[in-house]
Amino acid sequence: MIKGNAIIGQSGGPTSAINATLAGILHSAENSSHIVEVFGMRNGIEGLLKEDIFKIRPLSEDEIFALSCTPSAVLGSCRKKLPDPYGDDTEEYEKIFSFFLRYDIRYFFYIGGNDSMDAVKKLTEYSKKINYEMVFMGVPKTIDNDLEKTDHTPGFGSAAKYVATVMQEIACDCAVYTVKAVTVVEVMGRDAGWLTAAAGLPRLIGEKTADLIYLPEVPFDEDRFIEDIKTLFSEKPNVVVAVSEGIKTAEGEYVGARAQSGVTDIFGHKYLAGTAKYLERLVRERLGCKVRSVELNIPQRCSAHCLSKRDIDESFGIGKAAVSFSTRAATNDGYVTVLKRREGETYRIEYDCVPISEVANLVKTVPVEMINEEKNNVKDELLEYLLPLIEGEISLPREKGLPKHFKF
Repeated sequence: MIKGNAIIGQSGGPTSAINATLAGILHSAENSSHIVEVFGMRNGIEGLLKEDIFKIRPLSEDEIFALSCTPSAVLGSCRKKLPDPYGDDTEEYEKIFSFFLRYDIRYFFYIGGNDSMDAVKKLTEYSKKINYEMVFMGVPKTIDNDLEKTDHTPGFGSAAKYVATVMQEIACDCAVYTVKAVTVVEVMGRDAGWLTAAAGLPRLIGEKTADLIYLPEVPFDEDRFIEDIKTLFSEKPNVVVAVSEGIKTAEGEYVGARAQSGVTDIFGHKYLAGTAKYLERLVRERLGCKVRSVELNIPQRCSAHCLSKRDIDESFGIGKAAVSFSTRAATNDGYVTVLKRREGETYRIEYDCVPISEVANLVKTVPVEMINEEKNNVKDELLEYLLPLIEGEISLPREKGLPKHFKF
């Protein structure tokens, strides 16, 4: 165990629960005998490289609660890819570790998803290379729910609650007409369909929701898609479809590729959008009926008015656990704090810690056995796994009817 200062950053796509994790870290760090002062880096690794950092003052209980309920990332975010720590290009590492030495930074907390865990892994490897005593802790967040070794990811529950709620409302709206019509709703999810699967949750309580659900875990067939709609038209006039933005053909091509720019981010990921718009055109051409597309887009990850209390409580808890694990961890190692679901009928979780190597650059997808044989919906088994994650409501701090967000 070592004593020194800590620094915290947020990275990747924001969520409505990422600040709850930050609040948990700050709450626990304030009471730690191993952490002297806490610094925040603005815009993650990018801000660290610019030394755009600030000392985070102790927060009151009211401020901690307000921070926990504030969506997006109050520290700012980035998508920064670090070079190979064993390669010749070490300038950025030298700059980062020179900063760590000057400010006696011994604890590094990075709240993020897959690409953020890659950054934690590389920083850990460089610290070993130069033998700088420090603990690196990746703290999960992603609405995609695609990180390995954790039962689910903080931020996912609130996003899933939003998707399920909106799909239920869309289905109610569409059901009032007798004219044949199709509504295609696009949900975030590049390689994993967890969030799109949440569109089916209202059916567990007997409510209307998506009739068809397509995930990226199984190939998408356009002809079969049209036949699925025709079959439903023989039973009802209105069909509601939920699709992951990342659904692909059997050849591995993104279905919405023709509607996309082809531009990639720094990690080589294609910017995805337009899948629902492409399917809208397909349905119009093949069936000639009324059709509309809806892209849920950013509201999936920033809608704090639809928070899951369980998600916020667990996000706060995993932040506290990250500090506890880090102050007991071996130096020059990197870890990820994770959620473990206990066995039994009653939903319970516990916090655990695993090596960063078991999480970074790996993707957890929806098990194919949880998708129906027709590959156009999900089984109740999957929905029952998801249901506890969206439970509970939070009364947001408000002023004149609007949410009051925390600001540093």
